[in-house]
Amino acid sequence: MKHLSYLRKITLLTILLFTSIVLFSQSERLRIFTDCNCDRNYIRQELSSFDHVRDQALADVQVFINNITNGSGGQTYQLNFTGRNSFAHLQEEVEYQTQPTMTRDEVRKGLVKKILVGLFPYLMESDMAEEVSIHLPKSTAKFQPHEEQDPWNNWIFEVYGSGSFNKETSRRRFNIELGMESDRVTEDWRIRTDVEFNMAENRFESNEESFVSTRENHYFRGSIVKSLGNHWSAGIFSGLTHNTYRNIDFSTYVQPAIEYNLFPYREVLKREITLAYKVGAIYNGYIEETIFGKRREVLYNHSLSAEMRFRQPWGDISTNLSASAYLHDMTKNSLRLFSYANIRVFKGLSLRSSANLELIRNLLNLPAGSASLEDILLRQRQIATDFELGFSFGISYTFGSAFNNIVNTRL
Repeated sequence: MKHLSYLRKITLLTILLFTSIVLFSQSERLRIFTDCNCDRNYIRQELSSFDHVRDQALADVQVFINNITNGSGGQTYQLNFTGRNSFAHLQEEVEYQTQPTMTRDEVRKGLVKKILVGLFPYLMESDMAEEVSIHLPKSTAKFQPHEEQDPWNNWIFEVYGSGSFNKETSRRRFNIELGMESDRVTEDWRIRTDVEFNMAENRFESNEESFVSTRENHYFRGSIVKSLGNHWSAGIFSGLTHNTYRNIDFSTYVQPAIEYNLFPYREVLKREITLAYKVGAIYNGYIEETIFGKRREVLYNHSLSAEMRFRQPWGDISTNLSASAYLHDMTKNSLRLFSYANIRVFKGLSLRSSANLELIRNLLNLPAGSASLEDILLRQRQIATDFELGFSFGISYTFGSAFNNIVNTRL
């Protein structure tokens, strides 16, 4: 019995010692919470020396990553590191630029390196500092400053095309899309052009009758915008359009515009509140005579839009409100509101919602006469409406283990 009691004491001490070692080893590891539009599984796999938690309240370091398209056509990532607990005095920010020719694997590898750069100050003040080693290449030639020569002068071009064909016993569908985009972005200027050719044809057969729906939408859009300091911008917009659905045979417009951002433009990845005003002239040539007896006309309109966008640790909010009216008759107007929110309430609870409301009083392009059943069913032309409304709502709650660094994608 004495031997049994002794054995129990040894077993209990062993369990306590083992538990203490596990808890101590966990306390040594830096706990990080990552919020990004990226491959989180890859980050956990490559940064397996850290504890990755799914609740930001349990983290020693909160990593929030925002991204936006940059002038080269790639992405600019802004990595914000916020320390908590004993690291609350540390705040870091790192930027990462990608190129449009980079693969997804190259992008995520570079992102992991930047995350490590941002975590370095926290590592140096943690229990993991003694385990950190730094490797630098012997040659420093690659770090010598040199001026890049850009043979394209900041211009980016994209050419695209697609086609589809579907066939059944009584129906056939064909669609083709061709286009080109160009973009030049500098600190002072942004120049954009967009050209697209789109044609779709649907054929239905029923009781030896054939119904054909053909829609064409061809357009050119261009704009030149000049930066006027940290808050103001001004530009001019122009375009050409042919759209059978909207009864537009030929349309062209010119619109000067001005914009004010309540926050400096350099903070656009985190927050922005902008007001923009446009005014200009439009020439419309119609395929069919409109409900107002017009085959062609020159119109003058203006619009005012306000946009708010926040990307913060508690979530994302985006709202756009725009109003436009024709100057010759202010009753011919439209009002559109679009809002999106993704809010983290607490721990694993998140709410998502979006809403779209448009009040329409400016459809001057509608063709005269009533729409046929064929036009309505095949959506061959725009139909009169006073409003459009849409709403979506979602909720998610995640619970369970908050500490799991294992990546397993089998089946």
